[in-house]
Amino acid sequence: MEIKYQLKPAAERRSEQFCPEGNVGFGRLRTDHMFMMDYYDGEWRDPRIVPYGPFEMAPGAMALHYGQSIFEGAKAFMHEDGEIYTFRLNKNAERMNRSADIVCIPNIDEAMQLKAINALIDVDRLWFPMLEGACLYIRPFIFATEDRLSVSPANRYTFCVVMSPSGAYYGESLNAIRLLISKEFHRAVSGGTGASKAAGNYAASLRAGKAAAAHGASQVLYLDSTNEYIEEAGAMNHFHILKDGTVIIPEFTDTILKSITSQSIIELAPLLGCDVRQEQVKLDDFIAGVESGEIIEAGGFGTAAVVSPVGSYIFEDGRVVTVGDGKVGEHVSRIYKVFTEIQKGHRQGPQGWVCKVPRLEKA
Repeated sequence: MEIKYQLKPAAERRSEQFCPEGNVGFGRLRTDHMFMMDYYDGEWRDPRIVPYGPFEMAPGAMALHYGQSIFEGAKAFMHEDGEIYTFRLNKNAERMNRSADIVCIPNIDEAMQLKAINALIDVDRLWFPMLEGACLYIRPFIFATEDRLSVSPANRYTFCVVMSPSGAYYGESLNAIRLLISKEFHRAVSGGTGASKAAGNYAASLRAGKAAAAHGASQVLYLDSTNEYIEEAGAMNHFHILKDGTVIIPEFTDTILKSITSQSIIELAPLLGCDVRQEQVKLDDFIAGVESGEIIEAGGFGTAAVVSPVGSYIFEDGRVVTVGDGKVGEHVSRIYKVFTEIQKGHRQGPQGWVCKVPRLEKA
């Protein structure tokens, strides 16, 4: 499908490279345009790039009532050649369709997803913020637009992509966080939507997040529904590191989102110089390993921060368990350094992980 360009007048859109004077934060700003495409009569139609702005949607749109909505999160980086490169965008396209299957949304051809995102980046490439550690954060999402109040999969949807010029998530250096180990709140149960990036999963996490904040923690370490096994760390995949340098990531299940960052770390094991493996992790074994010193580092893997080191865990009864010396460890620092150097083009990564955004002739 050919993309239609319905751009802002030249005088109303950015004409020079974005060079902010201070920190722009993460996810706060928007570029001039967004990509849109609609699904009806059994197929996706009318791909277009239009000015960023409000949607017109019926009050009975099914996404508003039954939460039939999914999203993705990806990043693009400017390399030293002045060109913008996406990072493993094909994996986001694959996962978008897995999420769609789980909540009964029609798939979008992966090549079309990549075409749409690359075209939008190209249109708004002057919005890339010229700051150390900056990126264009990419947010594709799909939501049901059919005006109907019966509970069933919708027949009409909108696919949209917006972008946010963003600074480094942690600023100048990594910071260790605290997680609340909760046996009260659960992110997902088997047979549900836990393996998808469904919007409702994140709405359901907000109450747990408030509980974490009340305990002085940044996020919740979620357990499975039996409170026996570790699952996710807030909106990230959890991991821990043994004193021999082995990285352990909980096995992917239908209650754990298959993090692209985690998958990448597994594939990068030879380059990282360490063993990376997945296994079921019992909470009691994990705590015993931290207390004995067998586990020396821990944290979360995710798109926004890449790596979020965890310095300590707090239980709901106030008990605190500190990982190592409570500071960012050398293994986490190395993983973060290698990963971000690949993203920025400072280090050669596996073939096809970074792809240059083509400069297109706008129709």
